[in-house]
Amino acid sequence: MAAISRCLANGSLSPLSSPTNKHLRSRLRILSSAVRSSVDSNKINLSCSDLSKWNSSGLSIDERWRERRRDETAGVVQCSAGLEGIGERVARQRGGVAISERAKVVAMMALVMLLCNADRVVMSVAVVPLAAQYGWSSSFVGIVQSSFLWGYVISSMVGGTLADRYGGKRVMACAAALWSLATFLTPLAAHKSTAALLAVRALFGLAEGVAFPTMSTFLPRWFPTNERATAVGISMAGFHLGNVISFLATPVIMSYIGINGTFAFFASLGYAWLCAWLLFISNEPHDSPHISQAELQLIQAGRTESKSKLNKFPSLRLIISKIPMWAILVANVVNNWGYFVLLSWMPVYFKTVYDVNLKQAAWFSAIPWAVMALSGYVAGASADFLIKSGFSVTLVRKIVQSIGFVGPAVSLLCLSFAKTPAMAALLMTTALSLSSFSQAGYFCNVQDIAPKYAGSLHGITNGIGTIAAIISTIGAGYFVQWLGSFQAFLTLTAILYFSATVFYNLYATGDLIFP
Repeated sequence: MAAISRCLANGSLSPLSSPTNKHLRSRLRILSSAVRSSVDSNKINLSCSDLSKWNSSGLSIDERWRERRRDETAGVVQCSAGLEGIGERVARQRGGVAISERAKVVAMMALVMLLCNADRVVMSVAVVPLAAQYGWSSSFVGIVQSSFLWGYVISSMVGGTLADRYGGKRVMACAAALWSLATFLTPLAAHKSTAALLAVRALFGLAEGVAFPTMSTFLPRWFPTNERATAVGISMAGFHLGNVISFLATPVIMSYIGINGTFAFFASLGYAWLCAWLLFISNEPHDSPHISQAELQLIQAGRTESKSKLNKFPSLRLIISKIPMWAILVANVVNNWGYFVLLSWMPVYFKTVYDVNLKQAAWFSAIPWAVMALSGYVAGASADFLIKSGFSVTLVRKIVQSIGFVGPAVSLLCLSFAKTPAMAALLMTTALSLSSFSQAGYFCNVQDIAPKYAGSLHGITNGIGTIAAIISTIGAGYFVQWLGSFQAFLTLTAILYFSATVFYNLYATGDLIFP
């Protein structure tokens, strides 16, 4: 190799000239001859300074050469925000394909969020034949649907604290194992008694309540700031695809293996994911045995680190004294209100208003969630692109959150003019696809103002938002029973969307509030 020969000739490796280093000098000459063709073919450039660093590193020349060649031929992709960032993870190597650890993390997170929502939706579809079988009224169906939220409201408040303390990997694993068990037990409990059913659904919600706070804690550890909204968008795309898959697959699976078999099938998928999660995912980037040094440095350089060395969580009095926290809280409450109404009642809505059968209702219900999965990713990538382009985090959060609330509000008001199920599905699709912009709004905003306590604060706000979801889910059932129409309740939901938009734009910020 010419570089090694020059350095030997001009004395750049003078320490090797001493009698004690004649052996290393000889090794360099052998190395120069042995790797010349490999260097030429792979375009690896060595300088005299490189060789000097090798000499002073304490490692053997062979070891340093192998390390340098591995780094330069691996072709690690430097990721940035958006589609060309998280999506572009693959680097060609001689032995096959290398995928960045961030790509593995976000893929596994998207998959567990898919299963999280799919297991919820199974009940939304199965409740129709279950209600017919056991003679449930519309108001009781609302109670059954809301029972999931009874446990959810408790665990969503503490889930973030658990993830902050024990690590997202461990908490998510325990949650998935427990909600998969509850999924399996649901039809058995329904056959036993209504009390058993409500208890199992509350247990199911207790397990699933930690999913969002854990995701909010886990992803910032693995992704720099300008990739974070995209990572959330991909994970939430998985969550929304869970709706699509479950809405479409549940009626078909149910027709073959019955209600019990359908719940058991989805439960088994959760345990399959659990095995992969425990084997291949690490809690922190520096704990991963497979992460490259370049990727680790990229993650660490892009983090928003807290300046505080203390582990003391801010007092409740301090939290409620910060108006930006109220902006996030109000947004969470209204988002959960609207989201759970549509999630729990959409199949019933299409069957009641347009008299479609269960399979048709599943198709009309699935289409909006499919579009929402894509729009959520677009929202995250767009937000990251704007931040990377120089727009302030505060402005970006307000823009995407405004889209996430105003769009659904207008769409829900227009539902009263829909005369066909196709038109209603189009408006529902518009409402849900635009509401997904909230993922890059208030959802990421918690990570902006309190990166150190994101999981705990998200758990608190999401817990309060879950109470609103309980009220809206039960309230929708009583509205339908009393008034015989969904539209009055959807109009109320639209008014809440408009009001929350104004409040968020007045008081939200992307600045650090809790250091």
